[in-house]
Amino acid sequence: MSTPPPPHWPPPPARQAYGEPALNGFALASLLVGLLCLPPLGVVFGIVALVQIARKGERGKALAITGLVVSLAMTAALALVTDRVGERLFDRLDTLEQYQDVEGELTAMDDMRAGDCFNVPGGDLLAERPFIYKIACTQPHEGEVTSSTRLPGGAFPGDPELRRTSVDACWKAQDAYAMDSWALPSYAEMFYFVPSRESWSGGDRRLLCVIGTTEQEHRGSLRKDATMLTPEQVAFLRVMNEADVALGGEPEEEIDEALPRYREWAAAVDRALGVEAGLLDGVRERPELGGPAGAQLKEVEAARAGWQRAARATKPAEFQAAWDEASAALSVDTEKALRGAYGLATTVPEWLAGQSDGSDGDPEDSDGGSAGDSEGASASAV
Repeated sequence: MSTPPPPHWPPPPARQAYGEPALNGFALASLLVGLLCLPPLGVVFGIVALVQIARKGERGKALAITGLVVSLAMTAALALVTDRVGERLFDRLDTLEQYQDVEGELTAMDDMRAGDCFNVPGGDLLAERPFIYKIACTQPHEGEVTSSTRLPGGAFPGDPELRRTSVDACWKAQDAYAMDSWALPSYAEMFYFVPSRESWSGGDRRLLCVIGTTEQEHRGSLRKDATMLTPEQVAFLRVMNEADVALGGEPEEEIDEALPRYREWAAAVDRALGVEAGLLDGVRERPELGGPAGAQLKEVEAARAGWQRAARATKPAEFQAAWDEASAALSVDTEKALRGAYGLATTVPEWLAGQSDGSDGDPEDSDGGSAGDSEGASASAV
């Protein structure tokens, strides 16, 4: 009797070396791809890895889950950034298409220099970093560059500090560019363009100072710098403009909140008026200037006495009384006569005419008032 052959059982499954299951390649790829290049593809790899691990018993489930989560998060972040960038890009393109008929040649702000004239879409100089269309100053234009400079590097200084720095720099630039401030048209205003916090982080440091003429159609340059005036006119205007800058340095707080700062301001005004007094005293012997210069000197000395008392004030009310006295000592008509003697503009600007006590309100006919207001009264800051 023969013996039956033994049953044929299936052979045992093959084992990996060292007895461990294989690491799923898609699990590792999901994490690397999600982190480094294509997060959406990392999501696909993560899902494939989980399916294969469950079917084949491979290692890497935790790695696959991590890769899937990271890829999903990176995909969401990428979608958000793409949406914002796309929205801004399309907004800019829409603006460009909407105002493609603006007169002039589209020019980068970094390429604008002092003396360049330009237009902006819709005549809106208050827009943040608008498109600039450079055009000849002989053509109608809405802005004229007085200064184009780069701000110092480093961390973003903050909006308040950047504004203070820009306002000070641009008033000085305008006083140097259009020295005879009384010759500017009433609709001319000071504007400036500065980097935003976001553009600063991208390396933008351009400060563009501008005289804006958006209120009326304007042709021709407003430039009247030291090269276009006599030495005597330049010396006089520099002193007068410095006095205006000092007068415009009034602290923003109330007097009772910052009396020490007000006293410092009063001392600075006194020093500026002292320089003016020295210039006036030096020209009193000149026949064409003697009379007007003497009259102005008398008022300046009276104003200085008031500012000196203000600088010594110990109480807000005392400071206010001295301030009022100092402001009342200077009259628009006296300065108007002196400017005429120097051959300069004699049309009283609106920021001074408002302080005149003339009865008919005509700047040319004003007969008193204070010259203590600064040009800052007409400033428009972007």
